[in-house]
Amino acid sequence: MLRYAWILKDITSRMWFSASIYGVVAVFTPLIAALVERFIPAQLPDQVGVESVDSILNVLAMSMLSVTIFSLSTMVAAYAAATSNVTPRATRLLIRDKISHRALSTFLGSFIFSIVGIAALKGGVYGDMGRFVLYVMTMGVIAMVVLTLLRWIEYLARLGRVDETIERVERATSSALESRLKSPALGAHVLDKPLPKTAKPIYGNEIGHVQHIDMGMLDDIAEDHGIKIYVAAHPGKFINPAVAVAHITSSKKPSSELADAINRAFITDEERSFRQDPRYGLSVMQEIAVRALSPAVNDPGTAIHVINSAVRVLAVFNKHEELAKECPEPKYKNVYMEKLSLADMYEDIFPPIARDGAGNLQVHIWLQKAFAALSKMNYTDANKIAKAHSDQAFKRAEQGMALKDDVQTLKKLKQDIFK
Repeated sequence: MLRYAWILKDITSRMWFSASIYGVVAVFTPLIAALVERFIPAQLPDQVGVESVDSILNVLAMSMLSVTIFSLSTMVAAYAAATSNVTPRATRLLIRDKISHRALSTFLGSFIFSIVGIAALKGGVYGDMGRFVLYVMTMGVIAMVVLTLLRWIEYLARLGRVDETIERVERATSSALESRLKSPALGAHVLDKPLPKTAKPIYGNEIGHVQHIDMGMLDDIAEDHGIKIYVAAHPGKFINPAVAVAHITSSKKPSSELADAINRAFITDEERSFRQDPRYGLSVMQEIAVRALSPAVNDPGTAIHVINSAVRVLAVFNKHEELAKECPEPKYKNVYMEKLSLADMYEDIFPPIARDGAGNLQVHIWLQKAFAALSKMNYTDANKIAKAHSDQAFKRAEQGMALKDDVQTLKKLKQDIFK
């Protein structure tokens, strides 16, 4: 994805953008009635009681203002609940949720529609036929508001709950992982060999997490300068002026202009993003589980839920061959990048849960079941990695469990499922 397309997508995913679009449409929609009234048959306004349109718009304006304020306060409370009960990193998914954006934009747009309609009526903008058109439009807006409210009530019942938030993180992580498996190196060549000896580092000129890499820009730079670029800073990596974002093949020291051009291809921010960084999603899931296992919360059920979600996310690796067929040839011929490491993704999610749940038999039973399931994945070293983490988790359980019978129960389960 190009740099500007990424920025545009980021802008359009914000709440103010959809609210602004709905607001602009709401301003002009009532005024359209004055323009189309000439096309309405003269007898229609007599057949429909349109005298009450003024009072209907007044009721709609007052109710929509109240509903908008109530919805905003409910969402803020849900964000606060997610921050305290789940993890602050998960609230970004709630804030960027399209359902809440559309609902609030509908309520705000309906309010603006009503205010503009009332003002136009008081200003004598409409004739009889114009009032009829406005009446029809108002009925349409009311129908849209009712449908949105019905969906919004169901949505608010789940907003901010721990289980619902875990499912959101799981969906976002699975989507990001599928995208990476379709294009393991983001459209570049997969780097599966050591860097050339002539490779020279390009250091970052910003401080923050890499959110997006414009591979097309890097490819153009490489072609213009007759070089190869090896990306070192994957999405999610924290960079600074002491960290190399890339390496280039060059016989001479890279110029500052070249280094600046390469750095412009890396979009950074203070926080990581779910969109190109599936490891971030697993890290957030791990935070949820670790918080649930803390003495203050003591909720092993949530940790088990996270373990099951992690299994479903990592099971996406089973489809790696099928997904890779959708993008078989590298699009960017002069750029190289390593693919995602399954071992690294295990490290993001399982060791902290095994550590903090060391004394809980049920958590470790589900961990061993998870490792057994993942060991059967059709992916390089899947069995080896799963067994290594199974052994490590069992060692933590041996140290953490006070009752020897629990250790023996877990040991027997481990032996049975890995036969």
